[in-house]
Amino acid sequence: MTAEEEQLAQKVEKTTLEDAEVEEEDDAAAPAAEGNEGAASSAAKKKKKKKNNKKKKKTTTPSEQTDPPRVGLSNFFKDGVYPEGEIQEYGDENRWRTTSEEKRELERLTSERNNDLRKAAEVHRQVRQYAQKHIKPGMSTIEVTEMIEDAVRALSEGGDDFYRAGMGFPTGVSLNHCAAHYTPNKGDKTTLRYEDVLKVDIGVHVNGNIIDCAFTLTFDNRYDPLLAAVRDATDTGIREAGIDVRLGDVGAAIQEVMESYEIELDGKTYGVKPIRNLNGHNILPYTIHGGKSVPIVKSGDQTKMEEGETFAIETFGSTGKGYVHDEGECSHYARMKDTGHIPLRLNSAKNLLSTIDKNFGTLPWCRRYLDKLGEDKYLLALNNLVKSGLVQDYPPLCDVKGSYTAQFEHTVLLRPTCKEVISRGDDY
Repeated sequence: MTAEEEQLAQKVEKTTLEDAEVEEEDDAAAPAAEGNEGAASSAAKKKKKKKNNKKKKKTTTPSEQTDPPRVGLSNFFKDGVYPEGEIQEYGDENRWRTTSEEKRELERLTSERNNDLRKAAEVHRQVRQYAQKHIKPGMSTIEVTEMIEDAVRALSEGGDDFYRAGMGFPTGVSLNHCAAHYTPNKGDKTTLRYEDVLKVDIGVHVNGNIIDCAFTLTFDNRYDPLLAAVRDATDTGIREAGIDVRLGDVGAAIQEVMESYEIELDGKTYGVKPIRNLNGHNILPYTIHGGKSVPIVKSGDQTKMEEGETFAIETFGSTGKGYVHDEGECSHYARMKDTGHIPLRLNSAKNLLSTIDKNFGTLPWCRRYLDKLGEDKYLLALNNLVKSGLVQDYPPLCDVKGSYTAQFEHTVLLRPTCKEVISRGDDY
């Protein structure tokens, strides 16, 4: 081999060795690159996994009602079934109903309505028991009504839909000689005093099924005999109520019990008198007064209570004349039913009527509710609707000044098999 050929062979060998080293470096780099890509991919997966594993905040439902009451009842009754009220059996003539399969089947057909009534009753119980603990002298009547109504709206879960659930009528907070239909209007400065006798009348509805139930609250125990008389009279009316019972007979039993009580105030003894022109009544869907009246004095009314009807059994006792009259500024109103077309000249009256129909229907309401909806300067229009017969006004009902009145009331359902005092509670 010549020297030139030897030099050329050495160059080729050197080049081959260098190329081999480069390939080895590339081969070594490839796994490293793959490793880097894998590490990056793994890191991304971990990051993604970590992000996905981030726990969402759970909304916890309180195990008991808040103070003030603001938790809707469905949170405590997950199955949607609400508790029965007090069950009373019918008298001898109707005792067969208790075991009748036919009557049990009739009850099953009305189970949805009955459950709505029971939900409304449970709202009433929780709200009133809260009110009984928190109403104190020095509170304004506006504070009392708003405390109650805010709680009713929250627990009944109607939201902004007045037709679905909420107030069955404005909360009554009638004082002393005033027996019924007083709720404060905007700007009312009335405050509770230690010596007051306060009637708290609360209405709750669910899908138009109304619970009408009231109690009397005092801070001075000298009024206890008056309250005992009225409570006993109401319980008597409930016991007497039943299918085929005549309304006049219920009134006679109530009167006998109430008039057996007396009360001494400031050294003078007063017999407790039933307020003879105030009555209980039957209740229809979205209609608080259904057309039948339950008197609280003896009368010749032969009208009978009927199967399936709902009644508000309420009694009023007084140290005065036992007769009430209209007195003071009106706050309660209700749309009249079946009025037909009545022409209105005032545009403001037409607009107000539209607001009433949209928000209340035939359920009673008060001026505070119109204020809440943003209505302003509506009194002229409201008076025009009253004069036209489209709206009924319900002024405060009062006995003579200086007298004291008390009220107790429960809603009673005349089921086919038994009588259910739906609004009964541990308090009364």
